[in-house]
Amino acid sequence: MISLSHLSLEIHGTPILRDVSLTLVPGHILGLVGESGSGKSMTALSLMGLLPQGSALSGSVSLEGEELTTAAERRLCQLRGNEIGMIFQEPMTALNPMQPIGAQVAETLRIHGAASRREARRIAREKLDRVGLEAIPMHRYPHELSGGQRQRVCIAMAIALRPRLLIADEPTTALDVTTQAQILNLLRELVRDEGMALLLITHDLAVVAEMADDIAVMRAGAVVEAGPAAQVLRERAHPYTEALFAASGHQPDRAATQLREVPLLSVERAVREYSGRSGAFRAVDEVSFTLRQGESLGLVGESGCGKSTLTRAILGLDPLQGGAIRLDGQPVSPAMGFELRRRVQVVFQDPYGSFNPRHRVSRLIAEPFHLTGRPADLPARITESLTAVGLSPDDAHKYPHEFSGGQRQRIAIARALITHPELIVLDEAVSALDVQVRAVILDLLARLQAERGLSYLFISHDLSVVRNVTDRVLVMQSGKIVEEGETEQVFTAPRHPYTAQLIAAAPTLEGVG
Repeated sequence: MISLSHLSLEIHGTPILRDVSLTLVPGHILGLVGESGSGKSMTALSLMGLLPQGSALSGSVSLEGEELTTAAERRLCQLRGNEIGMIFQEPMTALNPMQPIGAQVAETLRIHGAASRREARRIAREKLDRVGLEAIPMHRYPHELSGGQRQRVCIAMAIALRPRLLIADEPTTALDVTTQAQILNLLRELVRDEGMALLLITHDLAVVAEMADDIAVMRAGAVVEAGPAAQVLRERAHPYTEALFAASGHQPDRAATQLREVPLLSVERAVREYSGRSGAFRAVDEVSFTLRQGESLGLVGESGCGKSTLTRAILGLDPLQGGAIRLDGQPVSPAMGFELRRRVQVVFQDPYGSFNPRHRVSRLIAEPFHLTGRPADLPARITESLTAVGLSPDDAHKYPHEFSGGQRQRIAIARALITHPELIVLDEAVSALDVQVRAVILDLLARLQAERGLSYLFISHDLSVVRNVTDRVLVMQSGKIVEEGETEQVFTAPRHPYTAQLIAAAPTLEGVG
């Protein structure tokens, strides 16, 4: 149906794609995998004619014999949505926050002149039902939906005109495992029922192993290995494919640490409530656990279970309505002093979103001191923190945009280290990273823990990561801890049905190759 032949791309003279050839067949799923910067997304944008200024494209993109690289913009606008649909990684930025979801799906039909206003609304309702949003009114706005529901709206928009090719660019990276399983099942059903081709772009080999009929592996703008999924995953003929496979199941070397008997962090019957039109809602419902010095504790659960609310309370950002949180015996609250606050720091999922792009790294790393005054040894601390995470002291003079995603996450870790904390909360700290960068960051965290006796609270929806880097794990559902135990014991013999459901929903590479 659609083929890319010897496609090469330069942007302002810099080579981006090199001799890329792919074939997409109706009713089949092609998985395109590779690390960040390998050219996966630029391949998709080349296919759709959405390249930035300064681009020079050579080679061929053919849709049913029609050459797209030389097509006029008017013709490409007709094809986008009609013949080729696209689902982006972050639905909140792909949707219009000022427009109801029904209007956004209907707009796709009306722009292409495929339906009248009334008919477009009817089809929009039909498509929203098709993606599992039967219970969601069309007048809802994106901010009123969960992440998984927003992604379903994006899929409804992409399939509204029944395109022949659907491009899904990291469609489940930000979703928890149960929501991810639902979205992947939905995509699989659409391919089967609608007979469309699906180009699934991801850095998650486990997702590709479960979904794809064929796999193409990209590195530095070139396809280094391609073929039937089972063959590629079994043979791994190219060293880079083997490296990706190894990184997917990477287990960092974690040195044994001497744990103190007295807990560093204790959470005792914590309650956090929000008031709404229908009364009080308990986001955290009498949660209790402890975390010892030098221990890594995992916290897992699907979106909306209360993980982030609990995290804000542990960081002293939100007050509790009941219970208590103590750090080394001292109460944690929004009113706590800097000396206690400096002992617990946080690393977020998206370092770029948590950095001011107009500030240099030296100022970004020193942010924890902005409210308390500049310490006399600040330059030495900045150098120490950058060196600790494997960066150069000269990097202090650069801006965030000058670094890769993995390097920016190192800077975020350096910012957390500068106050010499004892507890670091890692809130989805490696979820957005490709498998090789993730492996490097996990090794870095293991080394820092061994050198400094750090304690980690590891919050993640990626169960494979939690299994490989934590000593104990907590499973959270609807504001409560439903299971707690040694990590391996919980994963191999879960006691609670919800834990078993989470583990079953997570894609794995076990048994592959």
